[in-house]
Amino acid sequence: MADEKKKKPLHAGHRRHMREEFQKRGYDVTGMPDHRVLELLLTYAIPRIDVNPIAHALVDRFGSIVGVFHATPEQLMEVEGIGPESATLIFLVMQISGRYLEEMYSFEGRVVTTVQLEELLRPVFFGARDEMAYLVCMDGKNKVLAVRKLGEGMADAVQITLRKALEAALACNATRAVLAHNHVSGVALPSEADVATTRRLKLLMAEAGIQLLDHIIFANDEAVSMAESGLMND
Repeated sequence: MADEKKKKPLHAGHRRHMREEFQKRGYDVTGMPDHRVLELLLTYAIPRIDVNPIAHALVDRFGSIVGVFHATPEQLMEVEGIGPESATLIFLVMQISGRYLEEMYSFEGRVVTTVQLEELLRPVFFGARDEMAYLVCMDGKNKVLAVRKLGEGMADAVQITLRKALEAALACNATRAVLAHNHVSGVALPSEADVATTRRLKLLMAEAGIQLLDHIIFANDEAVSMAESGLMND
């Protein structure tokens, strides 16, 4: 009986080997299969049992590690073996990653081109589950004065309050601005409502001496510039 009590958990060695493998890689998951990365992560939330089948089930359910991290805690817990603790850990990793990207790529005070704005704004919409709208306020030399969030949870860009966008630009003493919002549908193409709202906002800002340079729409890894698409003017 005494010897049995001294026995290590069945999967203790496997967990140790996985962590040692990660360390030998230089703490780099590049090239590791999705299920292997998830398996390593789950060892920190689920004790004593083999989490390999759970990691495979997550990938099977959501398609990829990206799908897993985009899932809500409630959706994650629909997978057998995932409870509140492990769902919270997975969701927390996603939230921390989004915070990191947003702060790492903050661009207030930088002089930017509209092409650069696509890359600089992308982290703002990272992992977003609702539609959001932002206004980038700039001076006449394209120096970013501020990035103002205009709203979240909108059905489409029509619900962006035009007055709110104008007030944000005026509050920053901006002379140029770029509107940006995301489509949670996964399709970045502007809708008729997007086009109509953009043209109305452009006219409204012009009356206040502010040039609306572009409206960029994001969806997953895609971004569409309405200025480049020729949709800013009637």
